[in-house]
Amino acid sequence: MNNLSRRGALMLPLGLAAFTSACVQPPSGTMMPADPSGRADPEMRALLETLARLNPQPIETLSAADARRQPSLADAVKARALELSNTNPMRVIGSQQDMTLNTVPNPLIARLYRPVVNYSGPVPLIVYFHGGGWVIANIDTYDESARALCVESGAMVLSINYRQGPEVRFPGAHDDANVAYAWAVRNAASINADPNKIAIAGESAGGNLAINAAIYARDAGLPAPKVVASIYPVGGVDLNTPSYQQFANAKPLNKPMIEWFVRNYTRSPQDLQDPRMDLIGKADLSRLPPVILVNAEIDPLADDGVRLERKFRAAGTPVIQRTYPGVTHEFFGADPVLTKAKEAQSFVGAEIRRAFDAPALPPAGPVPRGRQPMRRPAM
Repeated sequence: MNNLSRRGALMLPLGLAAFTSACVQPPSGTMMPADPSGRADPEMRALLETLARLNPQPIETLSAADARRQPSLADAVKARALELSNTNPMRVIGSQQDMTLNTVPNPLIARLYRPVVNYSGPVPLIVYFHGGGWVIANIDTYDESARALCVESGAMVLSINYRQGPEVRFPGAHDDANVAYAWAVRNAASINADPNKIAIAGESAGGNLAINAAIYARDAGLPAPKVVASIYPVGGVDLNTPSYQQFANAKPLNKPMIEWFVRNYTRSPQDLQDPRMDLIGKADLSRLPPVILVNAEIDPLADDGVRLERKFRAAGTPVIQRTYPGVTHEFFGADPVLTKAKEAQSFVGAEIRRAFDAPALPPAGPVPRGRQPMRRPAM
């Protein structure tokens, strides 16, 4: 199959047969503005202008290896902080430790963040999955988000470096998220974590992994997380929603980039029919712990958050959703330079604290007839 026919085959299940990326590219020889949407608030616009000065190349035109070397919004946050004479922008935590989880069949690299707060006993724990379309970025790129969750929740944060495409395609990252959560449940005592107070969180592609890990825990009979925080998650496979159309050219995430992520992570169009990729259309979202959804206004994925909220409610799962105006995808970790990032972090941290303090939930109950539980990973 040539490149053009493969692209068409991949996009058909996403409803993009008549909505190709060619229609969202600027004319040849022109420069895309730092804020193509024109809706960014002053702080966000300044950050996007800083990102533009770092001259990142369009990821959708690059190989995965080259895309991973491009300047990210996290790099722009550091540069913008220096422009504002903030020479020490990182959140203060107690300590951090890089470690290797003895997960099977693949050991996973992780980073454990410990809060400054002193506990007399075991500490609550958040298992965190970074973003990057299941292809780019790592725990370093999303360091500020993990540190902020640690500070705002008062919990430890275990940030997972899962495997990525195209080297490891679907469901590699999803399998890694599942075994990472299982490891946390079974090995909590080894890091002085409270096995009865574990949450899951993630951003973007990691937000999708966070929800899927909670589904896995339910179906595999593992103890449920106390709460799931999913920040601008990939919720479905419809790339023709109103937010995809309105923010097709948005920075730092646009529709052609998402198409590129899909091509580099999935094995074939059939993967897009899997409930793990299509949470909105095909996943069973019932009998799950409370869910926190955070979205950005200027984001192709904004409608995924709204549609996920509706589906969680219809399934009887407690959910709270909040969209922050004037900011873009990836804003959550930009607290050194964005007021709304601080607000979102405080909101998520407070909700996680509330969930940790809530009475234990009853077991999810037996798996309905006709559904086979997922095999528990060996640890």
